[in-house]
Amino acid sequence: MINSFEILETVNMIDNENLDIRTITMGISLKSCAGPDIDTVCKKVYDKITKYARDLVKTGEDIEREFGIPIINKRISVTPIATLVDALEEPTVYKAVEIAKTLDRAAKEVGVNFIGGYSALVHKGMTPGEEILINSIPLALSQTELVCSSVNVGSTRAGINMDAVSLMGKIVKQAAQMTADTQGFACAKLVVFCNAVEDNPFMAGAFLGEGEGECVINVGVSGPGVVKCALEQVKGKDFGVVAETVKRTAFKITRMGQLVAQEAASRLGVAFGIVDLSLAPTPAKGDSVAHILEEMGLEKCGTHGTTAALALLNDAVKKGGVMASGYVGGLSGAFIPVSEDAGMIAAAKCGALTLEKLEAMTCVCSVGLDMIVIPGDTTAETISAIIADEAAIGMVNTKTTAVRVIPAPGAKVGDIVEFGGLLGTGPVMPVNKYSSAGFVKRGGRIPAPLQSLKN
Repeated sequence: MINSFEILETVNMIDNENLDIRTITMGISLKSCAGPDIDTVCKKVYDKITKYARDLVKTGEDIEREFGIPIINKRISVTPIATLVDALEEPTVYKAVEIAKTLDRAAKEVGVNFIGGYSALVHKGMTPGEEILINSIPLALSQTELVCSSVNVGSTRAGINMDAVSLMGKIVKQAAQMTADTQGFACAKLVVFCNAVEDNPFMAGAFLGEGEGECVINVGVSGPGVVKCALEQVKGKDFGVVAETVKRTAFKITRMGQLVAQEAASRLGVAFGIVDLSLAPTPAKGDSVAHILEEMGLEKCGTHGTTAALALLNDAVKKGGVMASGYVGGLSGAFIPVSEDAGMIAAAKCGALTLEKLEAMTCVCSVGLDMIVIPGDTTAETISAIIADEAAIGMVNTKTTAVRVIPAPGAKVGDIVEFGGLLGTGPVMPVNKYSSAGFVKRGGRIPAPLQSLKN
């Protein structure tokens, strides 16, 4: 039972510490929409999404009003669209883009913030439809507003598909160039994964995985400000106390997420999937993961000790979440998107936080290199090599890693790129000036590591 003290405590978290439900994401299977004719497929996709999600936004708003819990985003994730492209008769890039436009229209019709799943899983190889979808991504993202895309290029069990990695470097560059008028905004809607998960409610990487059901509700909770405020009460205490404080706080946050997830699923008449407890920051004051790390005693996020502090935070968040719900999933942990975190932005601007340090931090964080703006003249091969490094960390450590970088056209190191809203402000960060082209051009597949042999 929730007592009066817990109710007042939660109210304070919401009013003063930026506690919110970051997203209610409805996963919808589009397997039944597959077929040879593009017009028929698009009609089925539109009809199914608008049928299942017609009350999603209203339900979220009703829960928000009745329970007094802010719900920031209502989103949809769908079956990886490469599956539908493969089933088409004579699939082409333009047919794939027609499906993307259909997703965009359906998302606008039901009023959600984003729709994810313009995706392909190519960690071991590519079918013709998957290759077509990947090649269509720049055009699809430049011609839609709400569609998000992801590609999985590696896994612990399969290794890393370096042909896909090489291709994705070119795709990221093309996506940036095709949206140069918005400083490469399409890249903010594109993420490259290793070990992608099937129940992630967060964008841009959300898709409904092969093992999921017909329709499901996944909820993402976020509360960096709550954790920071909790740590302010234990200044000078040892790390055992710090870890316990984070764990207890994560428990309380997850309980709220569980309540909202079950309520939303019940009202919509669909299955409840998971609660993803991820400390996902925003540019708002008091809502920063970097400031949590600094509260542990670091002068600036990025200095020595940052990786250890992040490891403690990530582990304690997961332990607290698991205590609160039997269905914790997604990417639960701590996100470190640079442009979306006020503390990360400040650390990058003053030089305390570098791309190399961020890569080290991804060994222990929830995802990977996220919302990082790099110079517009960065080569496709360098972007591919950044993806390969991050995929290797995920593969060897049996964890999800990802890359969402934005080579902002015309931008140079030290420039500031404004995206607005939750996407924030991106200081352009330097990349290593030496070439990785010879490495990337080898192609083939980096074999799976020894730890893949689990059976």
